[in-house]
Amino acid sequence: MTKILIGCLLAALAHPSMAAENPSREHLAPAGWEGSYHQLHYTPVVKIGDRVIVSGIPAAEGDTDEAKIRWMFEQLKLHLESAGASMEDVVELTSFHVSTDHEDFRRRVEPVLKVHREFFKDHYPAWTAVGTTGLFSAGAPVEMRAEAIIGSGRTARADIPKPASPPAPATP
Repeated sequence: MTKILIGCLLAALAHPSMAAENPSREHLAPAGWEGSYHQLHYTPVVKIGDRVIVSGIPAAEGDTDEAKIRWMFEQLKLHLESAGASMEDVVELTSFHVSTDHEDFRRRVEPVLKVHREFFKDHYPAWTAVGTTGLFSAGAPVEMRAEAIIGSGRTARADIPKPASPPAPATP
């Protein structure tokens, strides 16, 4: 029985969660976003060790939807930099698109795809796009949250073959 208890104790101590120190947790807000923390009671950026979580950023500034979306991606970059991360370190995005139906959703996601290509040239993050009827920020066509792992962009690789071209449609 003593050998079993010693074995269990050694196994518990060898487990990574027991061996590692508790990671640090920092709450950050880029310049201009301090009110989110103090008035709205949410953190724009949370850094836990090398993991960075960016709260939803609405596409709120600009004259057109595309300009608003570009501003949102620029803000994402600033949010990440406040935690020591870069766009290349982004591993996951979730975007929420105001739309009335599937057709409207597909139309409204087009400018997001265009701007996304400008900011993510390769090693694309995982991405979930969700349609919704409204966002907290009035007039924002989309809001986006992100997660990043600091430094992961330096070693990113993708061994994903390009798909074969679809066959030409048959003619009658």
